[in-house]
Amino acid sequence: MEKILITGCNGLLGQKCIQTFVSQKDDVLGCDLHDRAVLKEKSFRYVNLDLVDRTRVKEIVNKFKPMYIINTAAFTNVDACEIEREKCWKTNVEAVEHLIYAAKKVDAAIIQISTDYVFNGESGPYRESDTPNPLGYYGKSKLAAENLLIESGIKHAILRTMILYGCGVNIRLNFTTWIIKKLKNKENISVVTDQIGNPTLANDLAYMIRQVINKNKFDLYHASGKEIIDRYAFALKIADQFKLDKSLIHPIKSSELNQTAPRPLNSGFIIDKLETDLSTETLTIKESLTLFKKDYKKLKPAL
Repeated sequence: MEKILITGCNGLLGQKCIQTFVSQKDDVLGCDLHDRAVLKEKSFRYVNLDLVDRTRVKEIVNKFKPMYIINTAAFTNVDACEIEREKCWKTNVEAVEHLIYAAKKVDAAIIQISTDYVFNGESGPYRESDTPNPLGYYGKSKLAAENLLIESGIKHAILRTMILYGCGVNIRLNFTTWIIKKLKNKENISVVTDQIGNPTLANDLAYMIRQVINKNKFDLYHASGKEIIDRYAFALKIADQFKLDKSLIHPIKSSELNQTAPRPLNSGFIIDKLETDLSTETLTIKESLTLFKKDYKKLKPAL
């Protein structure tokens, strides 16, 4: 049995991590900003925690004394990060600094979730050895958090991921659930053809995190789904999986959207290192959408 602290446990990835580690009979403490946990499982404990509060972080970590801290908490709205830069830095960088400080006191390892936005998207797909060069403030904040961990000297793993999707309890729409909602409502939608990457099912990423601990492989990994695809083509596959009207999906270029934050366009990850070190095969798009559909039917999201 491991003692595991999971931050951001009310978010999509946080929920999948809670379920994954509870199923292993680990001693799990989840934390988030809310008064209570959204998951109803009785086999984990929950505490309200704002990671920006250094004193409170130290207090909770010192009391629980986790062996591993899985940090799924982040400010991930890339457009809002360009505008609310102070909030972005506090949530994505200073919070990690506080976790490092607390982890050192109890000799805990940290698993940090990062992003393809640390790259500029000019020459993907990327390996872990490629040099980061973020375009926007979100990517800069996530790269700064990576560097804090690398320089800290503590045991850590950094898992960069992208296009994360899935179903959970009371979570905001992600790319896949947004597509489904719009098509179910018979709405026309525009989806970009020039943003390329690896769609990643949150269930699969939670499994990768578990494997990092099980295999004791603490390193920098590109952790995503197996296949690289553009968003428009992925949207068509989602429609096929749910037998929705593909004619409602219209191709568009990113330049036509006038988004606040720049996006890495030609992104994508090469995941050989992760699959070799963790002795695992990540999911194809067909496999991940099949699992996603089962979750979707079970949870029946209120869309």
